[in-house]
Amino acid sequence: MNVLSNPSNFCCRHLAALAMLIVACNCMADPPFLSTAAETKQSTKASVVIGESLKSKKPLAPEKLSSPFGVAFDSKNNMYIVELSGGRIHRRDSTGTLSIIAGNGSKGYSGDTGPATEATFNGMHNIAATAEGDLYIADSWNHCVRKIDTKTGIISTFAGTGEAGFSGDGGPANAAKFNFLMCVSLNPTQDKLYVADLKNRRVRMIDLKSNIVTTVAGNGKKGVPKNGSDATTSPLIDPRAVAVDSHNNLYVLERSGHALRKVNAAGKVETVAGTGKPGNALGKALESQFNSPKHLAITQGDHVIIADDQNARVVRYDPRQQTVNSILGKGVEQPKRGLLRPHGICIHEDGSIYIVDTGHHRILRLTTN
Repeated sequence: MNVLSNPSNFCCRHLAALAMLIVACNCMADPPFLSTAAETKQSTKASVVIGESLKSKKPLAPEKLSSPFGVAFDSKNNMYIVELSGGRIHRRDSTGTLSIIAGNGSKGYSGDTGPATEATFNGMHNIAATAEGDLYIADSWNHCVRKIDTKTGIISTFAGTGEAGFSGDGGPANAAKFNFLMCVSLNPTQDKLYVADLKNRRVRMIDLKSNIVTTVAGNGKKGVPKNGSDATTSPLIDPRAVAVDSHNNLYVLERSGHALRKVNAAGKVETVAGTGKPGNALGKALESQFNSPKHLAITQGDHVIIADDQNARVVRYDPRQQTVNSILGKGVEQPKRGLLRPHGICIHEDGSIYIVDTGHHRILRLTTN
């Protein structure tokens, strides 16, 4: 029979062939990028832990923070927050109860060997907590590291004399001098404490078994280090924050240097991200830009999370891909959270990222896959 004599039969056959072609094309095609992006967006959430939601203005905790700057966790899931101008240290326990455990709210340098609640601080910038609950505090403008034994509540000066200067390498930490000690950071095994000694343009390390202090990066001079050079004989611009990854790479963040440096386990330094000039470019790490970055932390997968202060965002450096991308704040649509002078960054053992949104006096939690 001639198919042309039966138009309906002709149409059915052509429709069937067209349907088979569409199925074949769909099977061979890659999944559309849009749906992948949508899935990624749905898997990321930023929530307010302490402070106020800018949308609802509803207080989420009975106490208010005053210029929080640093955050850390112990093994019992207690969160510790230091305030820059408020001069207090808060603890939020696993039930969500917030209390003040140190500082009377005034500026000073007092209280050693007594209860931490009666102590005074001057410009605390960040805090590190051991699994056992010992707290190390960067008491920045007192040029020292303070230590709180949370079992007894007693505070002491662990490193520094309270006077600005540079001395003490090779000797006990409590006899050494620092100058604007801006950051303290424990290595993964918690047997070393790294210190960003800002105005001395050095990174120093305190062995927690011997309490001996040594310089591990910087020669005291201002400058950009040459890639591959010895870290201890190289200049730095202004080491603001430090952190160590699982391979004993030491990352050094420079605020005025607008760059991220790395000192490898062999003691060689190199610039791994940033052009050295302020800006907001993202993408290839050495072509990316920061604007007065202030703090960093390292994830379980060795990604470096950076509080990019004047860009009002948090970015992630991927050392394998050698890229920098934004994960929260200005320019990020999902999750959408405005940031104002972000400072402290902490990685929880569950992989979530805690961000101190200093200008909004709040703590955020970022969960992402």
